[in-house]
Amino acid sequence: MKITKIGHCCLIIEEQGIKILTDPGAFSTTQNQITGVDVVLITHEHPDHLHIESLKTVLTNNPNAEVVTNTAVGKILDKDQIKYNILEDSGSINIKGIEIKGFGKEHADIYKTIIPVQNTGYFIADKLFYPGDAFYNPGIPVDILALPVAGPWMKISDALDYAKTIKPRICFPVHDGHIKEIGFGPIHNLPKNILKDLKIEFIVIKEGETEEF
Repeated sequence: MKITKIGHCCLIIEEQGIKILTDPGAFSTTQNQITGVDVVLITHEHPDHLHIESLKTVLTNNPNAEVVTNTAVGKILDKDQIKYNILEDSGSINIKGIEIKGFGKEHADIYKTIIPVQNTGYFIADKLFYPGDAFYNPGIPVDILALPVAGPWMKISDALDYAKTIKPRICFPVHDGHIKEIGFGPIHNLPKNILKDLKIEFIVIKEGETEEF
């Protein structure tokens, strides 16, 4: 499996000849030039994960790509007549031989007055778990974890505890667009140093870089 970091939570995941794009949001623009995409996964409706104009550009450049998301996002896509497949908690879909499973129902709490939106995490090819904006435990072995490390709904200790709970072989940071201005060092050094004692390798994938697992 090859994973390329586009920015924040936008990734290109390549597995068995299939190219999957996750969360084309407003914190990145490079997704607008990508071609050869087979699947677009959208975890939830927040603009750092779903930017409609960017999604339209992605689909113009990749007319055969299938959008996979949940009901809440689907209602937004309906307004622009964008076709999609529904995948939610406990569901699964097989696209060109790659199985994708849905886990979780709600975005992590931000504040008591803010109602959580629907959030669906995706387990891809029985290897990679991308939880979106939630610390959901799928209750199955996870080889690679896309680990959220920053945002208004979490602190770094939450990320560390989540990684300890999931116990992946490898994890890498996502949801880190908020901290670009202050620098990644303090945020990324802590997981690397703490998780290594648990034999969890923390690998930073910088924007535009690709790692093969």
